Amino acid sequence: MLMSFDEPTDSLVPGQKLRQGQRLMPSVSETNWTVDGMITLSVNGSVLSAQVETHPPQVYVQFSAVTESERIENPYFGFLNGSLTLYVNSALNSTLIKVDGTYSMPYMKLGSDGHLRVYGWMSALWGEVADLFSVSMGDCGYPRVCGQYGICSSGQCSCPALSGGTSYFQQVNDRQPNLGCSQIVPLSCGTSQHQSLMELKNIMYFSVTPDLMDIDASSCKEACTKNCSCKAAIFRYYSNRTSGRCYLPTQVFSLMNVDKTESNYTSIAYLKVQNVATEAPNQNGANEPPNTLVDNQRSSRLPVILGSSLGALFAMMILIVAIALFVQKRDDNQTEEDYLDQVPGLPTRFTYDDLKAITDEFSKKLGEGGFGSVFEGTLGDGTKVAVKRLDGFGQVKKSFLAEVETIGNIHHVNLVRLLGFCAEKSHRLLIYEYMSNGSLDRWIFHKSNECVLEWQQRKKIILDIAKGLNYLHEDCRQKIIHLDIKPQNILLDGNFNAKVADFGLSKLIDRDQSQVVTTMRGTPGYLAPEWLSAAITEKVDVYSFGVVILEIVCGRKIFDRSLDEEDMHLLSLFKRKAEEERLLDIVDKSSDDMQLNGPQAVNMTRIAAWCLQGDYTKRPSMSMVVKVLEGVAEVQEDLDYDFYAQPSIDGAARFGPMDVEFRATTALLPSILSGPR
Repeated sequence: MLMSFDEPTDSLVPGQKLRQGQRLMPSVSETNWTVDGMITLSVNGSVLSAQVETHPPQVYVQFSAVTESERIENPYFGFLNGSLTLYVNSALNSTLIKVDGTYSMPYMKLGSDGHLRVYGWMSALWGEVADLFSVSMGDCGYPRVCGQYGICSSGQCSCPALSGGTSYFQQVNDRQPNLGCSQIVPLSCGTSQHQSLMELKNIMYFSVTPDLMDIDASSCKEACTKNCSCKAAIFRYYSNRTSGRCYLPTQVFSLMNVDKTESNYTSIAYLKVQNVATEAPNQNGANEPPNTLVDNQRSSRLPVILGSSLGALFAMMILIVAIALFVQKRDDNQTEEDYLDQVPGLPTRFTYDDLKAITDEFSKKLGEGGFGSVFEGTLGDGTKVAVKRLDGFGQVKKSFLAEVETIGNIHHVNLVRLLGFCAEKSHRLLIYEYMSNGSLDRWIFHKSNECVLEWQQRKKIILDIAKGLNYLHEDCRQKIIHLDIKPQNILLDGNFNAKVADFGLSKLIDRDQSQVVTTMRGTPGYLAPEWLSAAITEKVDVYSFGVVILEIVCGRKIFDRSLDEEDMHLLSLFKRKAEEERLLDIVDKSSDDMQLNGPQAVNMTRIAAWCLQGDYTKRPSMSMVVKVLEGVAEVQEDLDYDFYAQPSIDGAARFGPMDVEFRATTALLPSILSGPR
């Protein structure tokens, strides 16, 4: 796409020039997201460089200025007088081409994979004419050919490995080796004493700019060890290790094998890896022997006999209890199965063998959480499904029954549809529609690996969630309180339509009930203040929804320990910025689109504030929220930004940020599943 003839973006056409200070950058689309550094092509004096924009940049191609007489040797482009120009010549039909009544011309384009290609009109369509870097780069010379830490060999990708040793790396996706590798134990500067350098012989790196010259291998490794930012030491030498070139990248992209028969140098890669810390020595000292029995022959036989008898009795009691629990669990399972047979309107019931076939023996796991794992499956008609297998006892049984009873016979476009279930012996599984874009947290909290949502997408997601909750609260035969609204429980389909999921903690209440008393359930940070009184209404979902709005608009979690103490808790930060009338400061800064729509985003935070009122009677209903989002109603004025205060008549204590932080250590989370499901 060309912004203007004088300001190229990712392409050049004949006659157009890339000049000093300008650069080509790959275009970005929903199917092409560059991560961990961007590929650019730029002009710097007499040098044309292609590089990855890390800190510092990593150069993978360089050209020096050519003279007029050298144009014939490179028929596609010339770098002359500090500017890059694409030529039109016989290889590109030498003249403009008439396409659909208009004249078109060949063009040069930089791709996100680092390739610089020339395209021309051939056989009634545009096709690749030349790959300009391929002669010097080969198949493996590009930064992203095998992703981060991936090793390229004849176009095939693999992860670094030691023969018969410890594995430090694993593939990001087993089915797509070209996506690269990740470290099993991430590097941490705070534990550098447990780091080592993994030696890989005959491995080279694409970068052409050494950090240190005429250095020996030991000094190269030592320089990396002492530098926290260094992720690897790439050492290249010709005759011996006492004098070579050392490169210390701060980010490691694709590596490549060196064919010793075709190379006149030797290259070694030392990758920095994190070892598991060993346990501290015994406080009593390394040389202190363990406690032992002293003088066994002097001991009496009576304690031995008593000990043996008590041990046998204890083992017998454990066996009896285990048998009793097994019989009780078997009876409970049968009772539950009989009960489900009597519930009207439930979806399809599957056998466990059916689900083993659908999921190919549960071979592709999409994610896992506190209550079990989710697997990808395919029904007989080719429909993709997500199969949730619940593991454990007690709470898992309650979660399963709540999920089946709650959404088994309700349908709404903004609720994830339960397609079936399995209750057979000890097996408890739920079958849902497949949501290819996974959960919302994946898109708003992990922007380094995924695309950043635009403002219109975020607005649509917020409205979708509101419509789903409104249906649960007001349109069902029984009012349904979800009780665990958070980004992990909002799933996105292929078109980024949002659907509320995970009803394992939900509560059914009759229409004539205004409140319900229940034990505290949900996720720390999303719990409304009135949970401390144990009497709750559907307004607890409204409060959690307000938190989710803030997280979507701000692009951060409700509690983030990586930030300064005063900014860790999002609600406290929100209150302070509202008082300072600087709410634009908290809008997600990772997206230019979000900044351009700053006023609308700030207005959305006012809806969040209304939903977050400490007095639940002052929060809007979800039907009112939908009206406001659709522009047919206004947000209430005089909002209270003290979101933790409750009405005095409740007689409950204040619920502040420290309470949220304290409760963040408790095991209330039912699941954390961010992948497609």
